Amino acid sequence: MTDSFLLQLGMASIMVGLSVIVHFAGLSVLLALVRRHRRGTDRVLTFIANGAVIAGAALGLFALHGIEIWGYALLYRTMGWFATFEQALYFSTSTYATIGYGDVVLLVSSRLLGAIEGVNGVILLGWSTAFFFTIVHRMTSIERDLGRGPAPLQPDPVQPQCVRHDDDNDGAKPR
Repeated sequence: MTDSFLLQLGMASIMVGLSVIVHFAGLSVLLALVRRHRRGTDRVLTFIANGAVIAGAALGLFALHGIEIWGYALLYRTMGWFATFEQALYFSTSTYATIGYGDVVLLVSSRLLGAIEGVNGVILLGWSTAFFFTIVHRMTSIERDLGRGPAPLQPDPVQPQCVRHDDDNDGAKPR
């Protein structure tokens, strides 16, 4: 193993760790903001509020990914692997999103870090997709349930009812 390989592996590990921490913290803040959203009593106001929550979540996720992409770009520029920050940001964005146009590339001696950024981007984008889907599902559930009262209590269809047999009586008594 060369020093360049170990350096890239070390930097990649630090960047992955930092980006996961940033992403976790950002999702936690977004989740706290979404939890403040309450179901309204007016359909129009609830529709508007749900739309605002969904748009806010989308913008928040976009900002989180931007921070992570810019972090990698700053590293590439600081290491001198790109002549300008614009090139580093362009490369980082296309790598993080796994577009990989190939018109701007890292040197062979530093390409491992770029590959790991791509894997990191896939995982964080997937995490964000799951988070966003959950938010949208929650909002549509609130919208669907608007106007209906609480669901009636019904026995769980999967759970059989327990039946107790009384020795003094030949019949069964439900518990």
